[in-house]
Amino acid sequence: MDYIKNIKDIYFGEGAIKELLKDSIFPHNFKSKLFFIDKFFMKKKIFKKFISNNDSVFYVDTSSEPSTCSIDKIIYDLKKKNIPDVIIGIGGGATLDTAKAVSNLLNNCGPSEKYQGWDLLKKDGVFKIGIPTISGTGAESSKTSVLINFKKKIKLGMNSRFSIFDKLILDSNLTKTVPKNQFFYTGMDTYIHSFESLHGSYKNSLADLYSKEAIKLVVQVFNSRNIKSKKNRKNLMLASYLGGLSISMSMVGVVHPLSASLSVIFGIHHCLANCIVMRAIKEFYPYNYNEFWHLAKKQRIFIPRLNLKYNKILFNKLINSTLIHKKPLQNALGKNFKKILNDEKLTELFKKM
Repeated sequence: MDYIKNIKDIYFGEGAIKELLKDSIFPHNFKSKLFFIDKFFMKKKIFKKFISNNDSVFYVDTSSEPSTCSIDKIIYDLKKKNIPDVIIGIGGGATLDTAKAVSNLLNNCGPSEKYQGWDLLKKDGVFKIGIPTISGTGAESSKTSVLINFKKKIKLGMNSRFSIFDKLILDSNLTKTVPKNQFFYTGMDTYIHSFESLHGSYKNSLADLYSKEAIKLVVQVFNSRNIKSKKNRKNLMLASYLGGLSISMSMVGVVHPLSASLSVIFGIHHCLANCIVMRAIKEFYPYNYNEFWHLAKKQRIFIPRLNLKYNKILFNKLINSTLIHKKPLQNALGKNFKKILNDEKLTELFKKM
């Protein structure tokens, strides 16, 4: 039996961000808010009207993905001050995951790496609201907050019902400024973790419904002439939300462990890393491999190559950073996944990227 925690309130549609001006969206008798906003918006005025004198703002540098070190530093600084009543994350997956991790750690003692894994958090975090400004990661609706642990060379989430946002604002107007390539990379994150969910042993009927609808919407968007039309921005935001729900009830597969390795070793952002990995997974997901590259070609999307030359030390790091993700690999390939993904096979896969 799976425990499913629902998000309390969701405000969905163009202009939904205006709900942030109403006190009714916040807990009763709240006093202060802490905003985590993507640094991209630092010099823009779009969110200034929602921030009062009692609030604090932290602009998240998303040139690198959140790490256990970066989160622990924020917590250390925050605990010198008054802990906020509300945390609001505005941005993409890195910003939303930062907001979720900080919320968790303000009410759960210890360093962030202590809670990397499944159901390790003991208490609910500070009340949190998620507002995505890009669609695809599913961070707004998933039950994880993904962090890179450079010391352990692993990328792993705080996978817990306590990581789920209390409320969401899904306003497709906020994705207007996303560049086309990034719009595709991030949208394809939903496509990828949805098909991984459908092909795994952890699958279940409810997750399957969400995954199938998410995939249908993503394919519709990237098969169309104007992928950033008003309708398509709305549909991709809906797909992202559904994909996040799906993966909260199931598990990813082969793509994400390989992608996580690229993020840990090379610092490649998650959604782009997923797209790079898609060069190597034809034998595991042949239909989705062909559909992905058809859509990428149709939209003339640039996906860089790694062009790796064999180096035993480097490839051992990549292999170890992949195999450490036992649950998703077991979900996709069974308990004997290490026999399938031996050193020779993994080396072959990385060379294809």
